Amino acid sequence: MKIGIGSDHAGFKYRNVIRDHLIEAGHDVMDFGPETDGRCDYPDLIFPVARAVAAGEVERGIALGGSGNGEAMAANRVKGCRCGLAWDLRSARLMREHNDANCLALGQRMVSIEAALEIVALFLATPFEGGRHEHRIRKLDDLA
Repeated sequence: MKIGIGSDHAGFKYRNVIRDHLIEAGHDVMDFGPETDGRCDYPDLIFPVARAVAAGEVERGIALGGSGNGEAMAANRVKGCRCGLAWDLRSARLMREHNDANCLALGQRMVSIEAALEIVALFLATPFEGGRHEHRIRKLDDLA
């Protein structure tokens, strides 16, 4: 799977670990930075991830920060990007099954790296249920 990933300084460490893990698992990863853990602004790094998702350049996106909240907010400003914030496996599963999330936001200060890797794996593996959820997703896309 082709995956876009980006972070701010507060998600830098997890981004590198997750990126390397995804590459080792055989995924094609587009890394949108940053290059260092120096202070930076999350919109500058998350908008490119969300735009790549919306344009179909990547199949899924991963946005990392301290809490993941700002990153999810930034990603969701891009029409066609549906970014959910996950803090556990249940939230990751439901965002895919019910909301067809194509982007995942994670907070480095909120979950362990082990939990983050499990959340990413579940997010990538879980299909969208469709059915009764389909028309709601279309409303999101149509109203944006």
